[in-house]
Formats: sequence, C-alpha cells, structure tokens
Amino acid sequence: MNTAPKQNINIGVDTGKAQLDIYIRPTAHFFSVPNTDKGIKDALKIIKPYQPERIIIEATGRLEMPFVLACIEANLPIVRANPVHIKRFAGAIGRRAKNDRLDVAFNTGDHHVYSMFLWRALAKHYFLLTRY
Repeated sequence: MNTAPKQNINIGVDTGKAQLDIYIRPTAHFFSVPNTDKGIKDALKIIKPYQPERIIIEATGRLEMPFVLACIEANLPIVRANPVHIKRFAGAIGRRAKNDRLDVAFNTGDHHVYSMFLWRALAKHYFLLTRY
C-alpha cells in the first residue's frame, strides 16, 4: 500500500510580452518559454504530467489571455490573480519580489489559501474573458 502523502502541485506563471516564466512548486522546477502559440503548447506539455492543483497567473493587461485560454481548452485549473493584491499580500508578510523568478515562485506559495483574490477561469467565463 502506498502511504506517501500526495503533495499539492501549484504552478506560477509570470507573463511578459516576449516570454512566460513558469515555476512548479514543490519541485522547484523553473523554466521559460516564448509567449507564442508554440511556446504555450510546449509549456502545457511540460505542465500536464504534473496534474497541478492550480496554475496561478497574474492578470497583466491581456498578455496572459492566450495561456489562460489554452489552459481552459486543456482542462487545466487556471486561476487569474490580481497583481495589486499579490503585491499587497507580499508586503504584508514582509516579502518583496525583485525579479521574475522570485515573482513567479512567490505566486505559487502557501498564500494560495487566501483565495479571495483568485478567480478560477471556467469555460463558461470565456465570453467575459474575451469581451473587453
């Protein structure tokens, strides 16, 4: 009988115009892909076997939308987080991110229990995501 506890896999994605920085917690696997259709497909190929509990991405002026929609199509649990709330939370616990690698690692941290600022993207919300 397997008595090993199942670890929750959370994935943080920092979106930039040119690339996506991706951090998988608790494995500490960090990688980057171009923010293109091919890069997103490559990222999903790496992410899917982990069967994440959630993928957290900051809402960054629509640059995140191709990745969000690809996750919805792949039936992955994607969550858009308000970057202002993330920064305020980081400040409240005394953490200040200094680069994309730290940002994305922090986004996957234990603060996910404060889900008041997380918005789970569901297929039925597709219209709302693309409307504006």
